[in-house]
Amino acid sequence: MTLTLPYPPSANLYWRNAHGRTHVSTSAKEYKKSVQTLCLLHRVQPLHGRLKVTIHLWRPRKAGDLDNRIKILIDALQGAAYANDKQIVELHAYRHEDKRNPRADVEIFEREYE
Repeated sequence: MTLTLPYPPSANLYWRNAHGRTHVSTSAKEYKKSVQTLCLLHRVQPLHGRLKVTIHLWRPRKAGDLDNRIKILIDALQGAAYANDKQIVELHAYRHEDKRNPRADVEIFEREYE
């Protein structure tokens, strides 16, 4: 399966603390909701088994770490493209620049071998 998704927020904004409790931030929840909605619109069926995921992140400017975006993206796809992110046994990520169209192009395949 191949998906084009909105550019994810940074993992630095994923967790928030309030009144001594840690919770998922509003921006992370909104991103997850938008990804889940896109998956529904495209009639994505969750894959089962061991997965290989390839991510091409097209960032809007030359700033930020590649790995800070992956966590939120992988979590957002959970429940829509696969049941649980523990199914991912192979992950490839690439960073590119596209200030006019920041996005995440994601390919998810079931691995046929161990």
